[in-house]
Amino acid sequence: MREAFRGDQRVDADDLVARLEAIRRFLDLVDGHLPDTQLVAAHTLVERAGTRLSLSRDHTVVALAGATGSGKSSLFNALARLELSPVGVRRPTTGVTHACVWGPLDGGSRLLDWIGVLPRHRFVRESALDGDDESALHGLILLDLPDFDSVQRTHRLEVDRLLGLVDLVVWVVDPQKYADRVIHGSYLREFHRHRDVTLVVLNQADRLPPAELPRVLADLRRLLDADQLAGVPLLATTATEQAGIAGLREALERTVTERQAALRRLAGDVDGVVAGLADLVGRDQPSAGPDAAVVRELNRALAGAAGVPAVAEAVELAYRHRAGAATGWPVVRGWRRLRPDPLRRLHLAGAAAGDDPAESLVAATSVPDPTAAQRSALGLAIRSVAEGTGADLPAVWQTAVTAAARSRRGDLPDALDRAVAGTDLGMERRPVWWRLVGGLQWLLTLTALVGLGWLALGYALRALGLPALDNPTVGVVPLPTLLLLGGLLAGLLVAALTRPVVRLGARRARGRAEQRLTAAVATVGETYVLAPVRVVLGSYAKAREALRSATRG
Repeated sequence: MREAFRGDQRVDADDLVARLEAIRRFLDLVDGHLPDTQLVAAHTLVERAGTRLSLSRDHTVVALAGATGSGKSSLFNALARLELSPVGVRRPTTGVTHACVWGPLDGGSRLLDWIGVLPRHRFVRESALDGDDESALHGLILLDLPDFDSVQRTHRLEVDRLLGLVDLVVWVVDPQKYADRVIHGSYLREFHRHRDVTLVVLNQADRLPPAELPRVLADLRRLLDADQLAGVPLLATTATEQAGIAGLREALERTVTERQAALRRLAGDVDGVVAGLADLVGRDQPSAGPDAAVVRELNRALAGAAGVPAVAEAVELAYRHRAGAATGWPVVRGWRRLRPDPLRRLHLAGAAAGDDPAESLVAATSVPDPTAAQRSALGLAIRSVAEGTGADLPAVWQTAVTAAARSRRGDLPDALDRAVAGTDLGMERRPVWWRLVGGLQWLLTLTALVGLGWLALGYALRALGLPALDNPTVGVVPLPTLLLLGGLLAGLLVAALTRPVVRLGARRARGRAEQRLTAAVATVGETYVLAPVRVVLGSYAKAREALRSATRG
């Protein structure tokens, strides 16, 4: 008996509470990541255990469970030494649960309310006539359950409910149906994690010939061993006389004195829940996130979907456009200004440094929408992130990672557009050499205009018959002509010489813009794809630790 109830291995209440708290942490961590259907048992345990521990710990709830005709009610009355539960030949004999409380009912009433025993079916076993005969059982609440094989389904449901609430179960079998498949397959086998709070009695042993009793007990022990209930106490009882229940009464007295049955029952429940949750977590520590190659592929796909190549090309064209307007020949600058600025056509001309891509209030751009191929590439990249990150995780967590990676995909287009619009493209500052070349071009243009005016004035004076101007020469070329032609040719030459420099500057501007845009869309990818995945991985790692803490050491 002591081996079965582990009298030498007590359950520490504080340790049990810590294990329950670990399961509660596990449930909080996996909330929203795992299906609720797989967490029902854990939620039920946390709620039930919290309630049981908050109620009377001075009472031990013991249930007599058995099939129709096993003699449960007779055994219940024999232990109480009173006729409390009806006994008869009609089946089912027991239709409702009866309770007998040894000692004062204070503290036990709330426990019976929680269990669900009606007040009219409660009895108190406390009498001055008994003296100290019943004192060893003070704190015992004995329940006579309905028959689990009743033809009425409500009786079976009530038994199943109560078996989840009581502290210790005494399974009552009789010589005729001790090997019944229902009790072994549907009940005893399911209680293998509660061996510490399980006791089996072969009732009505007086109906067997003395020579047959050891054989039946041995056969029943073999069946119990097959049900993974090795070591569970097995007693032969006879309800017709007190000597026939002495062993059972002694076992109940020891259980009540130890005040360990409730703790052992809950510890067994925790073991069962932890074993059920073990499949939800793996043995290996998860990775911190997707590897660098997968992230680079994601960033490339995001850049394509955001139109980064188109914007970078627009930056290059805008640089050439603006450089030409600033350094080109002033005579044709007006014509150049008639051509639209490539960045302004995309509504990107006002992008300024310091904008937060996630919070920017910049209006939507006119960057072309991603093509079907770009959208497909982005979807594949997100899928690669999920598959690469969750490859070593259990199936339910792989699903959670995939859902997290895709959870904000619908927000990506607007986020990418804001990121592009809020990126400083480096086009707001004009290079100093633009001003220098522009000033030189104006000087050369003014020189040409002076020469042209000089020549025009000379022609006008000659046409009016006035004295001609004195036109000095440089070599053989008149100075006005030299100023006109020299200014024009020099301006064209300067424009031609600056064109390669402008192309080089445009390519560099494109490269800088592409880097900044790529960094901006990478931030979007981190926020909208990678961060949710890392949240799931973090929850998984913490859930593993919580479940490890809930495991009995």
